[in-house]
Amino acid sequence: MPDHAGHSSNATVAFRLAEAFRRHGVTLTFGQSLPSAFHLASPHLGIDQKVYRQENAGGTMADGYARISRKVGVVTAQNGPAATLLVAPLAEALKASIPILALVQEVTRDATDRNAFQELDHLGMFAPVAKWVRRIDRADRLDDYVDMAFTAAASGRPGPAVLLVPADLLTEGAAPLSSLLRPRALSLGRVPLDRVLADPAAIAAAADALAAAKHPLVVAGGGVHLSDAAGELAALQERAHLPLATTVMGKGAADETHPLTLGVIGYVMGQGSRTQALRPMVDRADLVLLVGNRTNQNGTDSWKLFGPETRFIHLDLDPMEVGRNYEAMRLVGDAKLTLAALTEALAARDLAARKAARPGLEAEIAAGLAAWRKTIAGVTTRDAPLPRPERLMAELDALLAPEDIVVADASYSSIWIANYLTARRPGQRFLTPRGIAGLGWGLPMAIGARIAAEEAGSKARVVCLCGDGGFGHSWAELETLRRLDLPVVTLVLNNGILGYQKHAEEVKFGEHTKAVNFTAVDHAAIARACGVEGVRVERSADIPGALKTALAARHPVLIDMLTDPDAKPPISFYAGHYPEPF
Repeated sequence: MPDHAGHSSNATVAFRLAEAFRRHGVTLTFGQSLPSAFHLASPHLGIDQKVYRQENAGGTMADGYARISRKVGVVTAQNGPAATLLVAPLAEALKASIPILALVQEVTRDATDRNAFQELDHLGMFAPVAKWVRRIDRADRLDDYVDMAFTAAASGRPGPAVLLVPADLLTEGAAPLSSLLRPRALSLGRVPLDRVLADPAAIAAAADALAAAKHPLVVAGGGVHLSDAAGELAALQERAHLPLATTVMGKGAADETHPLTLGVIGYVMGQGSRTQALRPMVDRADLVLLVGNRTNQNGTDSWKLFGPETRFIHLDLDPMEVGRNYEAMRLVGDAKLTLAALTEALAARDLAARKAARPGLEAEIAAGLAAWRKTIAGVTTRDAPLPRPERLMAELDALLAPEDIVVADASYSSIWIANYLTARRPGQRFLTPRGIAGLGWGLPMAIGARIAAEEAGSKARVVCLCGDGGFGHSWAELETLRRLDLPVVTLVLNNGILGYQKHAEEVKFGEHTKAVNFTAVDHAAIARACGVEGVRVERSADIPGALKTALAARHPVLIDMLTDPDAKPPISFYAGHYPEPF
């Protein structure tokens, strides 16, 4: 058994490793059996093991946990196949700036480069998908590398770090204390680890520009959540009378019931979108303040969203993102600190023009939203022969509390949530895999989010929305839901196709491949086979009752809802190619 009496002479490296993780605030890890020595030692330090079924799901659970907990999510894996399946979730974390630490067991040191069982070049494999990758080869360097790993994950632009540990090192005796190996107490496991204020001169220049602009617009991305800056963003919006929109990852950064909030903009502004009628506000923007925003393809509608005369101020912690796609006034710093300083600077400017314009802006936004609600009124209330996702979203929106957490799988699910659910207060509660947007990540991300919410003592309910195509990637985690007894409501939009793939192929090529079609699957039956309550909904009229019952349950529930395969979210790219349902 590992020694847990402090720094005594017979402790193992595995125990010291668990000690170091606990020092950085780690209370749980997502892992299977290996590294066994670490998982056997961890409970003695109060670190619980949440066991996943599929290795790639474990990385996504750590992602969801990190987004809600604001702590570094830890996932573990064995060498070889398990390690390879971490590549995709780490790539998501790298692109979406999510702090994750992957602890990966290596083959024993005497077997390195000898074609040992499941041996791979993990250093080379993880290098493109992580901020930092190192191997611990010596017991006396353990704390050095653990501290570097957590620093890499949580500092600057957050992201994944990978720590490789040979199996034989874990069972070796811990290094004795010395003048170089001193006890450490610092905890580095929360995000953001450091906060850096942008140059005050740049803040002053940005305040001048915003005060002077005729048609300013704020566009908030996921970096607002990473910085926990929603409160500061709300203060800027209110005090400087600024209209505000978000990207899909930024959803929740602003209260969508605020009279100056447009909603989600980008590639999802087709007919039926919340912001379609508000497109003129984006078109005429002469100055756009980008906050924690990658200006990526989806968030800018393939870089066509803004006009050629639009100028930009770009606030981001990563200096390489500032001005990447649009030349901009540079505000390099933490969003929370810098937004607060910018609001203070604006308070010293003449904002009479902004204040005078506010009633007109509010009226324009209110009219645009009223037009949207009128457009979608039929499709969100009708009892269609095959239920529509818009109806499900409308019924769900009416039942959700402001603190509830909704997790979407990639593809259409993320877009339904972006347009049809309402962020009723600022904060991180809408989770979407938008880094590289892999299918199948919704359910494991929801599991991680649920665990984080429970750890924090939150009463928030967690709902996961998946298409049947994406859900097919993660069926196995239904057993995880049941084993951990997590009250997650999983909604499966069962249309029998890969919707985004089929519809996009038809727009691009006039036909679709045979890969987009599935045979019929009863996902409710699969859920019941795993011990999860499974409900099948085939009529629109049954949606409200099924949702109310599921949300009130204190156990996991899956609703398998048959949906119209012709239902499409409001993607701008589709405009004019398909008949509208409105």
